[in-house]
Amino acid sequence: MRRAARTLALLTLVLLASVSASAAYAAPVAAGGTGLKTFHIIVLRKRYHFNPETLPSLLESHPANLGVAGAEEATYELNTAGKFIGWDFKLDVITVPDGGNLLAAAQKLLAHGPRIIIADLKANDLLTLSDLPAAKNAVILDMRTIDDSLRQQDCRANTFHLLPSQAMRTDALAQYLVLKRWTHWFIIQGPTPQDAVYAADIRRSAQRYGAHIAAEKVYNYNPGSRRSDTGYQQIQTQMPLATEVDADYDVIFVADETDLFGDYLPYNTFAARPVVGTQGLVATAWSPAYQEYAALQMQQRFDLFAHRRMTELDYGGWLAVRIVGNAVMRADITTPVPMRKYLRSKDFLVQGYKGQGLNFRRWDQQLRQPVLLMTPLMTVSISPQHGFLHPGYTTDTLGFDKPETKCHLH
Repeated sequence: MRRAARTLALLTLVLLASVSASAAYAAPVAAGGTGLKTFHIIVLRKRYHFNPETLPSLLESHPANLGVAGAEEATYELNTAGKFIGWDFKLDVITVPDGGNLLAAAQKLLAHGPRIIIADLKANDLLTLSDLPAAKNAVILDMRTIDDSLRQQDCRANTFHLLPSQAMRTDALAQYLVLKRWTHWFIIQGPTPQDAVYAADIRRSAQRYGAHIAAEKVYNYNPGSRRSDTGYQQIQTQMPLATEVDADYDVIFVADETDLFGDYLPYNTFAARPVVGTQGLVATAWSPAYQEYAALQMQQRFDLFAHRRMTELDYGGWLAVRIVGNAVMRADITTPVPMRKYLRSKDFLVQGYKGQGLNFRRWDQQLRQPVLLMTPLMTVSISPQHGFLHPGYTTDTLGFDKPETKCHLH
């Protein structure tokens, strides 16, 4: 009985000590009524004009909350954990309408000093924001763009890029094709400047990994008849003509960033060859079909939250909010200048359901990450491929490595 009494007394003392320690920890964040410190996560986005007629399939959609839904889901997740350590996160979404004055909205946002901003903006608008004098010491998390130029000659010291660049994507595909010994490629590209950049990346990847460009072709196709009664017949006639070349090749590497014709290539080519690139087998940061490394649970949570599938842009928004939450909750950083230093340091690491922690390259502030190789229904592979080595990070075999960079951060 005495031993039981002593044991009970000891447990009581331990419990009281634990309560006292918890109270001491909670005391610094007790101001504000709720006992939580509030941190506002800012998303600046522009609602770009979208023509639903450009969607190649009725199965595709373009929801109004594309991208933002990912940020909202991540904010909910942060608050699930944050309330236990004294943080409450609020998501403030500033939307500029198509044709609206982005410059004025950005200046108003930055009027009281530099901010931490998640940018859902295309390349030109992102540069407009990054180059504002008031944004010099800001932290801008680019959740949308994949442009090589923003990681190269147009890089900015205040801007961090979350989605894989075009060069990272072509390298991811190239590694897989070389591993399969499909080393002779036929490039067919669309007429836009974005297509030309992607085609240049394909050539760069071929040279980098020892593949051969067997043929090239530029194709300008107007798919206006695709929903008429005979639309498929016209496609069935035009695609073989577009892909008939006097060369032998293993794969068709398509560069069609604006989805003009690439979706019509599989099963309609002149020769029976796989289609890879911007259509067919694609390299991407995220896909609704991806389920490895616990991504299935993420897909299910997002489906319950947003009542739709998670897209790559949603993943960009989710990742941006998680990065901010990481800095706030793990490093107790809430201002831009220390956060910029933290994001560039070896201490920073964020999880992204890809089997490893993700961090930023110091030379161009691109987020290192494995790149998914996907069909619409499944994961085919994940790059970097086995055997492609690097003295630092194997993910630096994708895209522009430090010796290749044209980025000079100031």
